Amino acid sequence: MPDLAGFDAVTLTVFAALIALSAFATTISLFKIGQFAMLGLGRVRLAETALTDWHRGQRDGALASVTAPRGGVLARVLQAVFQSLTSRPQDLALAEEMGRQTALAELARLSKWMRALEAVVQAAPMLGLLGTVVGMIDAFGTLAQSTGGVDPALLAGGIWTALTTTALGLSIALIFYFIALWLEGRIETERQQMERLLSAALHGRAGAVAGAGATAPAG
Repeated sequence: MPDLAGFDAVTLTVFAALIALSAFATTISLFKIGQFAMLGLGRVRLAETALTDWHRGQRDGALASVTAPRGGVLARVLQAVFQSLTSRPQDLALAEEMGRQTALAELARLSKWMRALEAVVQAAPMLGLLGTVVGMIDAFGTLAQSTGGVDPALLAGGIWTALTTTALGLSIALIFYFIALWLEGRIETERQQMERLLSAALHGRAGAVAGAGATAPAG
């Protein structure tokens, strides 16, 4: 790691911006992990059990289980469907609409701040490259203005210092790319579970729900 005294003002500014981006992305990542836990992402088993009870005629118990405070995202979607079917049993279109509206609201909450994380992934390498280009311009500008011989070690040191911003930018982008990929994967899995359970709630039977649950990840 080069001595910070060797960096020019522009390179130091780029470094500071990259560190700020990294801190921002870290904050978002930790927030999303905590949010997913608080919202109950991935709690499939409770929702499937409630759905099986519903189709077996144990509707009061099924509704009570999905209404529990820590039921999770899928439970809240089923709650909207069950409440609609309880008040208007024959109106499947209304129940489906209520379920889909609740699902969209939940997905919007889960997706909040994901674009900001993706923006960091895209901006970090470009910002690092900007620092490198400016550093290279400065290094070769010094070379062009020199009337005598230029120490190759000094020139190489200037170029190496400039390249560190690109290395840092790419490192930040790679780390948070995989974090964003993992978070997006969890959201997509939840969306697919919503679709499956909504279909089972409106058109399925208890046996079909139990069979589908055998291949689903446990929540």
